[in-house]
Formats: sequence, C-alpha cells, structure tokens
Amino acid sequence: MKEAKALFQKLKIVSLLDLALIIPTSYNNTTLSTKITLGSIETLEAIVKDISNINGKLRITFYLPRFQKELNSMLFRVTPYHRQLFTIGSQHYIQGKVEEYRGYLQMNQPKSLKQIGNITPKYSTILKESSIRSLIKYYINRETLFEEGLNDLEVKTLLGLHYPKSLADIEGYDQEVLKFVEAFNHMKKLKGKREDFPALKVLKGKIDPFIKELPFQLTKEQHSVIYEVQQDLKREDRATKRLIIGDVGSGKTMIILLSATIAYPSKSILMAPTSLLALQLYEEAQKYLPNYIKIALVMQGKDEGNYKEADFIIGTHALLYKEDLPLAPLVMVDEQHRFGTKQRAMLEAIMSKGEKRPHYLQFSATPIPRTQAMMQSELIDVSLITTTPFEKDITTRIIGKEDFSGLLKDIESEIAQQHQVLIVYPLVEESQEVPYQSLDEGRGFWEKKFKNVYITHGKDKNKEQVLQEFRDKGNILLATTVVEVGISLPRLTLIVIVGAERLGLATLHQLRGRVGRLGLKSWCYLFTNNKKNNRLSSFCQTTSGFEIAKLDLKFRNSGDILDGTVQSGMQFKWLDLAEDDHIVQVAKRRVHFNAPN
Repeated sequence: MKEAKALFQKLKIVSLLDLALIIPTSYNNTTLSTKITLGSIETLEAIVKDISNINGKLRITFYLPRFQKELNSMLFRVTPYHRQLFTIGSQHYIQGKVEEYRGYLQMNQPKSLKQIGNITPKYSTILKESSIRSLIKYYINRETLFEEGLNDLEVKTLLGLHYPKSLADIEGYDQEVLKFVEAFNHMKKLKGKREDFPALKVLKGKIDPFIKELPFQLTKEQHSVIYEVQQDLKREDRATKRLIIGDVGSGKTMIILLSATIAYPSKSILMAPTSLLALQLYEEAQKYLPNYIKIALVMQGKDEGNYKEADFIIGTHALLYKEDLPLAPLVMVDEQHRFGTKQRAMLEAIMSKGEKRPHYLQFSATPIPRTQAMMQSELIDVSLITTTPFEKDITTRIIGKEDFSGLLKDIESEIAQQHQVLIVYPLVEESQEVPYQSLDEGRGFWEKKFKNVYITHGKDKNKEQVLQEFRDKGNILLATTVVEVGISLPRLTLIVIVGAERLGLATLHQLRGRVGRLGLKSWCYLFTNNKKNNRLSSFCQTTSGFEIAKLDLKFRNSGDILDGTVQSGMQFKWLDLAEDDHIVQVAKRRVHFNAPN
C-alpha cells in the first residue's frame, strides 16, 4: 500500500501488532437471528402482510415465518423508494431494534438488507472506516501475524476479531490473549530501540577485602545486584546501561561505592542532583572506601580533593562544565529522574571515545512494579532492591483537625527524646484553591510554641544550607515537598503531611521515607479534611515502595515512571501493570526466544 506510511503516522503506530491491536469497537451483524430479544437489534426474514398510510407515515405489518409471529413497523421518513420496496407479499431481510408495544412486536424504521450472513467490524479511529479496513485487510493475515512471533491461539483470536465468521469469534475470545499480545508488542519495540556500544574498558577490581571491612553485612539483594554489576563491568563488547531501583533506605549508596571499587584502578564518576546529596555521598565514600581510593568532590564554587588525580569523582551537574575531567570508564548518576535526558547524555558523551562508551549505572529511589521493570529491561537492564538492611518501624495514620491536640503531645514527646519532626505543607503562600494552611500561615504557630524551628521550600536559594543546619541543630522543619528526595536525617522520627490526599502515593512514600532511617520507632501522620479516603487507607497498610507502586497504578493510570528512559509512555488498553506479572514474564521469554542470534 503506497499511502500506508502516512496512514500509520496518522494512527501513531509503528508496528504491525500496533495495527492488529486496533480492535473493532462494534460490529454490524447481518446473520439471521435465531431468537428475538426485546431491546436488541435483530435481523429477521419478513414478508409484508399489510400496509397503511397514517399522516404521511407508512405502517407495515410483517409476518415472520421463522417465528410464526407478526411484527409492526412504522416508517417516519417515507420516500418513493420505500413505497416501491415494501409491497404486499414482498419478501425482505429486515434489521432494527425490536420492542414490544401493546402486546405486539414492533421495529420502527427497519432497514431492508440486500445481503445477510455477514459480521462487519466497525473501527473508531482518526481514519475513515474504508481506510482503516484497507490497512487491516492488506497487513493483517495469518502469515504476517505468525511472522511477528504469535502462536496459533493468538493468531486465531486476532483474526476472529478482525474477520469474524460467527458471533463466537467476537463474544468468546480470551482477553488474556490481548493482554499478552500487548505486552509482547511493547517489549519487542523496546528491544528494537536498544543501542549497544563497546565499552571503554573491562573493569574487574576486587571487592571482597572492602566488603570484609564493612561494619555491617550486606543484604542478599545488595549482593545479588553487585554481582550483576560485576558481570556488566567485565564485558568489553557491550558497555552496560543499568538502572538500579531501590526503595528509600535500601542501601543504594553501598552499591555505588562497591561499583567504584570494581572500577579501581580505573576512574569512576558519580553525578548527584544537588550539592547536599553530592556532599552526603562524598562523606559516605570517605567513611567506607579503602584509603588507597582517592576521592574528589566537584560542586559549583567548591571542590575538595584534586579531581584530575582522583580515582572516584563525586559531583553535581558542575561536572559537565569541567573541560579537563579525566576519562572515566564508569559513569554513575544518582536520582537519575531529577536530571534532564540531555544532562544525562552529556556526561556519557564527555566520557566516550569514538564508538566506545563508558559503563553507565543509574540509580533511582522511585520504586516501580516488577511488571514494569521486566518490560523496561528490554531497553535498559534493571535491578530492583526491594528490601532494606533493617526493618523500618513506621506507623502511618490518617488524622484530621480533631486529632491536633494529640499530635502536639506526640511532637513534644519526640523532641524531648532528641528526635526531629518534619511538617510538610502543600503550598508556601495562602491560596483560595487549597483548603489547608500554607507554610507562611502556619509558621507563626510553630515558631512561637517550639525552639529551633527551621523553614525551607523549593524557591529558597539557601534550602541546602537550611537542611544541613536543621540536621545538626533543629527540632522542627517546616517545608514543602522539597525534602521528598535527598538529605539523610537520622534523628527524624515524625512527619506530618498536610493535605495528604493531594499528593500521589509515590510522593507520599518518598516523604515517609525521610523518617526512621536508622530503625528508630517513627510515625507518619497524613493530615486531611477527608479521613474516609480509600487511597490513603491502602497507603497506611504497607511500607513497601514496590507495593505502593502497584497501588499507585490501581488508583491512577500512571504514565511512564522511568521518565527519560523511555519516552513512549506505558499506557495499555488491556494489560494491567499492577496485576499481570505472569503475562509479562511469558511475553518476555517469547521476545528472547524469537530474537535472532
């Protein structure tokens, strides 16, 4: 088809299975009815028994030989064609909605069909019906669907929906089949987008001495992920692209430090989104890495150590503007979703040499459902850390205005134990549209009642300094969601989220993840004007970020959580990312089984 490319672009589809998955929205069924159901559109064999004119309308009495019944019809828009067509004794196949009126069957404005026995699909797309039908007829057949890697059942189901021979084809199909084809198609497309390059260098530094010196034991999952990283970094034919997703407090920092150790004696670079995070990682590196690994910190207007000589360079996006950065065969990006796609690509490009690329590890604290991780791993390798080094003891409660006095007692109790409190407001300034106090409105109360109250928000140029001072000296921090990701506050044990129902579950989880970092008994209070909220109630039942990611999918059809990794979004018509793990697993195996060697 010459015009096919333009039509595919209009439909925004790129694969044959995209077209096959444009399932008809309805069917025009002209097979003769075997029974009459009131309120349904029926196709009936009929003989004209009587005709009469009533005020310009045509009343026809039909006899239905198959059912041995009469049926009355009224034609409201009568033309000479109708008078010529419907004559006493003439035989017809009529179609229309059958109702009952005063004990008689009735079908108003019946159509007289020239042909019967067909089930014709109707499509709802941006194209004309004739154009979409031509595309389907030209491209969707047994041979092309088998070539795409589908099996007998899948091919039969799709052909039955596009070219039905009977009602059983369109009424009896298994929706699980469409879920599978959707998952399979998506993963095939992702796999096709993946670009691999040779690595700058093979990296296989020893990590056992480092692990033995640690004052704690790594979790099974940390061991498992670091093994995957070791296998990645020893390859020369393919520079790794791996995304490591770990829940808040799951120990991603140790994976970063171990990866830098594997890279040694070659150089490695880590880019963090804020100077506070960069500084925190630098302090952790100094604390745990062996003395022979030289570390440097690069931030705007502030460097520590000689980055030209360092083995492990930690920095903010200021790294991108250093013209004399040494070539590092391992590049890592922390909280990758907080950088633009271009910024991430820039660091990789700076460290590339001809066709060769650095090994590239990205880290994220935004958990995603396993199903989604399995799909994304066709484009980029994905590791999940779902456990934490120690069990967090956090109680989550929904509270309202009537619970405020009890909340104050809890806050006083925590401060008396040298613990810290965080209160997150929805806005900085007062707004008529939000039925909660803003940070500006609430601050007077807290500053008057408590000592060492610190305040920050997104537009605050000194927020990183405020957070650092609060960590060392503060009792209460009033903030907006600026604290969602970032600084570790070991003494923080109580968080209050004002207007909690206005935030997504992933954001609530990130905020809750600020408390109980070292296993201290902690509390998360969700302050809301509507305490009967199913979404918040579900959130209170689990502290697992991966469970919450599944809940998030149930409560709102989320787009692509791995923003920037895949631009195409993850909206599915049949597949449920929260529930259909088993289908995605089978589709993934099929994608690899069918892949050319």
